[in-house]
Amino acid sequence: MSMQIGIVGKPNVGKSTFFNAATEAHAEIANYPFTTIDANHGVMYVGKPCPCRDFNVTCTPHNSKCINGTRFVPIEAIDVAGLVPDAHKGRGLGNKFLDDLRQAHALIHIVDASGSTDAEGKPCPPGTYNPIKDVEFLEKEITYWMNGIIKKNWENIARRCELEGKKIENMLAEKLTGLGVKEEQIHNGLRTLNLDYNKPSKWTDEQLLELSSYIRKHSKPMLIAFNKCDIASDNINIQIEELRKKGYIVVPTSAEAELALSNASKKGLIKYKPGSNDFEILKKTELTDKQLKALEYIKTHVLQKYGSTGVQKCIEEAVKMLKLIVVYPVEDETHLTDKNGRILPDAYFMKQGSTAKDLAYKVHTDLGEHFIRAIDARTHRIIGADHILKDGDVIRIIADK
Repeated sequence: MSMQIGIVGKPNVGKSTFFNAATEAHAEIANYPFTTIDANHGVMYVGKPCPCRDFNVTCTPHNSKCINGTRFVPIEAIDVAGLVPDAHKGRGLGNKFLDDLRQAHALIHIVDASGSTDAEGKPCPPGTYNPIKDVEFLEKEITYWMNGIIKKNWENIARRCELEGKKIENMLAEKLTGLGVKEEQIHNGLRTLNLDYNKPSKWTDEQLLELSSYIRKHSKPMLIAFNKCDIASDNINIQIEELRKKGYIVVPTSAEAELALSNASKKGLIKYKPGSNDFEILKKTELTDKQLKALEYIKTHVLQKYGSTGVQKCIEEAVKMLKLIVVYPVEDETHLTDKNGRILPDAYFMKQGSTAKDLAYKVHTDLGEHFIRAIDARTHRIIGADHILKDGDVIRIIADK
């Protein structure tokens, strides 16, 4: 299954704008709740140094793209319906939202940093709503949703575990398998919360809720995109600091600015690379006064103030949060080509700690099953099945035909 990042938040905070800016897609953007009813799927790109520079070659990417030595590697994004309080009870589009989140490996939570949308996602005067409340509310909704799944037939499960000597983490993992929850995460939760493995029937509702919270935190790690940062009050830095002290990754973001720059760049009006802190105007005569003012505003209120629009940084941070590295498989380690002669064609995300054999399976099941050895193209050394891969490795896999 490919890695998937969920774009989440209450209605009206700029989720679809962020999604469009991050994926170059065109989900409907409108200023009213529930514009997004069906989840939008798209592809975001993570910028990594391309090995083409190290090897002094011109690459011919196949599953990714290379811009001036930066390889943009695809990762799937899903933009889901806006979440409102009590969504776990089915309020609003709650059930739909939570169902769409099942396969997300990490979440980017879009929060309206300007405080101009209330708890329900309705417009309100800027600064009248505390955006930190949104962080607490969204976590609570997902925790309660997971808790509801765990508690279904809980007495039967607990009893079976005690009578038949089954491991409670196995049974819970089976129950939560559709949510991408791993048995190891449940096991760590039981140990951290000091729950009695042998007596699950004695666990209280509070303990089950704590376990749900632990599982949510570790199976769906979340970063905060503090959106509309250009119109936020002076309190924004205090609020960011407050969230960071609680352990959150917070990125000041202006999805609208990124979308504007992306569109201008596509039309050839400006030169701009996602994640940059500046842009160059190429066709000044083709821009209206209004467009020039808008670009100047973005430069002074977003890029110079925050270092970037934040959209690309959110994607990069989400990948770091997932502990992913990028590896480049090739069929000829001397020329760095595949069977079609393409140079450094593919870039794959792998979990930190993945082995050469894991990469073989990722490329093709047959390669994994008939793995003999691999070759590191940088050192030309032979490496074994259990060799741990590093970020940026270029690897040839040799398999028994």
